[in-house]
Formats: sequence, structure tokens, C-alpha cells
Amino acid sequence: MKTMLSWSSGKDSAWALKVLNESACIEVCGLFTTVNAAFDRVAMRTRCGGSSSRRRHGQPDCLCTPFDIPYPCSNDTERMGAFVDRAKEEGVEAMAFGDLYLADIRAYRERMLAGTGITPLFPLWGQDTGKLARTMIAAGLRAHVTCIDPKRLDPSFVGRSFDLDFLNALPMGVDPCGENGEFHTLAVAGPMFGTEIRARAGEITERDGFVFADFVAAPAGTGGN
Repeated sequence: MKTMLSWSSGKDSAWALKVLNESACIEVCGLFTTVNAAFDRVAMRTRCGGSSSRRRHGQPDCLCTPFDIPYPCSNDTERMGAFVDRAKEEGVEAMAFGDLYLADIRAYRERMLAGTGITPLFPLWGQDTGKLARTMIAAGLRAHVTCIDPKRLDPSFVGRSFDLDFLNALPMGVDPCGENGEFHTLAVAGPMFGTEIRARAGEITERDGFVFADFVAAPAGTGGN
């Protein structure tokens, strides 16, 4: 089944790519990314490498199609509808998403694809997020925390590595995968990557009630974050 994956640049979409690639009946033909047109950033995240977010800076070697949204923006159904129509014309049979358990988000995606002939796929759906987070880390997935909701998590967590120390430091009630919007990540290495992204945390900013860490390319000869 010819499938495009919604690519947030974070750990969940990266792990979804791994799962899809291991399926004999799935052909991942490309990635599509929602880009905030005003800030040239992946939505709810920051760019990596100090240049346009449209260049995935070493992330998986699949065709990545940016899907621009204006700022501010609610769910832009007209733009998404046009994008889905174009994908259908190009032979895409399914679109996959890295959602874990938020039923309203899944229902929205299913509504957007209803009647289009494109099947929505949720390869990570229903997994225990505590176990999943540790499985990702054990398998070599590396990611950095690029955005946090300070109402749910202390701002000191932004810019940290997504690792066992991070998981162990999370307060009670914070989902280990950040599925409730507590935090978002930038994946930089793992079994789904051709090469590691060498990056370090840059400027930390606050915008729209969230705290962001902008990741930039680490100089040659350094280990990044």
C-alpha cells in the first residue's frame, strides 16, 4: 500500500516510520510536514540547522512535502483537502500518523480522509506510552525536547535530551511520550535515519504560551547535544 507519513520531525513520527518500514504490505512513498509559514518551523516545534525547515537536515531520506499553514491558524480544512486531492492523484493509498491515544485527534484525521479513497493508518495507536518511550530509547532513537507547555511541565525541561534521565525526572501525571501536549521533540538519530543530525540547542523563546528551544547545526568536530 503506497503510504505517506505525517512527519512532525519528532520521536513518534520517527518511530512510526520504523514500524511502517518493517511492514511487508506498506511502501512509504514520502513524508508530509505541517510548516508554520510565518516562522518557517514545523508546527509546534523549531527548525534544525539554522536554515529553512523545509530541508529536513539529515532526517529520513524520503521525499518530504511541506504543507504550509498561516499564523495564527485553526485546522485549515481547505488547504488540507487540496493536499489530499493531490496525493490521491499521485497514487497515494494511505496516510499514516504517529498518534498514540487522543481519540479526538484521530477522529479529526479520519474525518479529513473520509470519502477520499485514502486510508488513515495509526501504526502506534493504543501502545503503552511508558513502555514505548523506553523501547524507542533502547533501540537507539535519540531526540531533543524542542517545546514544552509550561502549564504542564517546568520550562527547565526544554532543550534536554529525550533519554532515561528525562523520563525519570518527569513529574507524576506527565505522559512519557508527551501525548497530551506536555512536550514535543526533534528526532536526530535512530534506526530510521541514514545519518545522525548533529545539533545543539540555540535560542530559547516563549510564544503563544509555550517555551521553545531552537536547535541549530553543531559545528564540525563537536558532539552536539
